[in-house]
Order: sequence, then C-alpha cells, then structure tokens
Amino acid sequence: MKIAILSRNQHLYSTRRLQEAIRAAGHESMIIDHLLCDLIIEQEGPSIIYKGEKLEGIDAIIPRIGASVTFYGTAVVRQFELMGAFAAVQSQAIVRSRDKLRSLQILSREGLGMPKTAFTNFSKGGEKTLIEQVGGTPLIIKLLEGTQGLGVVLAETKKAAQSVIEAFHGLKARIIVQEFIKEAKGADIRAFVVNGKVVGAMKRQGAEGEFRSNLHRGGKATVIRLSKQERLAALGAAKALGLDIAGVDMLQSDRGPLILEVNSSPGLEGIEKATGIDIAGEIVKYIEASVQKTDRKKRIKHEQADKDRH
Repeated sequence: MKIAILSRNQHLYSTRRLQEAIRAAGHESMIIDHLLCDLIIEQEGPSIIYKGEKLEGIDAIIPRIGASVTFYGTAVVRQFELMGAFAAVQSQAIVRSRDKLRSLQILSREGLGMPKTAFTNFSKGGEKTLIEQVGGTPLIIKLLEGTQGLGVVLAETKKAAQSVIEAFHGLKARIIVQEFIKEAKGADIRAFVVNGKVVGAMKRQGAEGEFRSNLHRGGKATVIRLSKQERLAALGAAKALGLDIAGVDMLQSDRGPLILEVNSSPGLEGIEKATGIDIAGEIVKYIEASVQKTDRKKRIKHEQADKDRH
C-alpha cells in the first residue's frame, strides 16, 4: 500500500513517527507538502500536480493540516478523497472541528459535558451579559481562531473581564467566554482516539502559576487511566464531529468530564512519550483495516455488476 502523509515539515516528531510506522508495517510512504499541491478540476476528473508531477497510485493519506492553512489543506484532502484515496481524517470533519463555535454547538446538541460557554455579536454593553451568562468571574476568554493556548485569557475579576472583552470586540475579534473550572487546578486530560477506541491518555499539568496546560507552554504530561465516564465522553466527542482520529481535551470537574476541544491533527510526541504506546502504529493499523474493508466492498460491487451483465 502507498500511504502519503500530508505535512509541511518532514522533521516534525509526528511526521517522522508516522513514516516509521508505515514502513515498519511494510508499506510505501511519502510526505507531501499540501501547500505545494496544485488541484486540477476538469471533465476527466480531479487530479493533483505535486512539484510538476501528477500524483497517482496513492491508497491512503494521513492529513496533518495546520490551523492556519485549514482552507487550502482541506481542499487538498477533499481532492484526494474524490480521487479514491482513503483519508484517515475526512476533510469535512477537519473543517467541522476547526470551527470552535460550531464544534461546541454540536457537542452541546449531543448532551456532552462542557464548560458553560457564551458567544455574542459585537453589541455595545454585551460584555456584561456574557459575564453573567457563564456565572461571573473568574472566567476564560478565548479567541475563536486561537491555537495551542494562544489567545486564551483568564480574567479573575469582573472589571478585568469587561476590559478584555471590550478590547477584543474593539479589534473585531470573535471570542467565546467560558466558565472557569477551579477544581481542575490547571490540569486537563488528552485522550487519543483512533477508530472508535481510546488508544492512549495523558494528564497535562500546567506550569506553576499557569492555568493553561499545553505542553509547549511548560506543562508536564503523565500517563492516566481514564474513568468509564471520561472514556465515553472522549469517544462521544470524536464520533459527534465525525473524527476517526482525534485528540479530545477534557477537564476533570465535580460534575464529570468537561470537553474543552477536539483536535483533528493531534500531536504524537506528548502522548507517545507519556504513555509509551505506539500511537503511530495504531493509526497505520486503522488505515490497513479501512482500506481492506473498502477494497472488499469494491470487489463485491464489481462481482455483482459482472453477474448483472451476464
């Protein structure tokens, strides 16, 4: 099988580990910078030109699409899908998960636990309503376009919250306001889901004085055994957003697990080093099983078509 990793940097830990796992399983691997792909759309069907050559014979792709290039990256994933390649993460699921507001709306509809969240238009005086809707301060203010802990502010007083919200609104920046979960104590859980199973989980503890637990901001990761409720929450969140590979971030609270975010391109370094689990290998196993299943369906369809002709 020929499996392509869509990644802009072949030296990243996640990219290297996926390539190693593909080769270890006996498959051919290649790394494609999705921003260097030209998409050809014509009557003969969709195709992709990469560095001057037409891409052919790719059985599956593993999208590693950065948030800043979601539009073009998902267009490339969609083109591969239309060409018949299996996508480990589907283009529409990436789009759905990257829209923080939309994904929270979907999770809310499914009845999954989450911090109470409020969103409003740039209305004058709207900041007071937002603060009240989430139960007052302290509270969290997040940029809808923020990633990796950037654009996330903890406002401990009403006055501070009003000032930050007014500032963001003055810049016409879209934000959400969320209740602050004090009992989480600056920690969260990352559950890694592959094909309807939690294949690994870690607890990330923020650095001293830091309410964000992101590892690249000084957080520490340790292996954790999820409760049944936490496991079901992670699986439910991934399923709700249509993601077969996902990193589900949750807070531990007095009322059970609360989902913060569902990541469609979760990094492998933190989870593999914390748990010692071959997550990249689990992803390749999922692709193998999915492609085999697709091939069987195609074969059955062709056999039936032959019978119908005769």
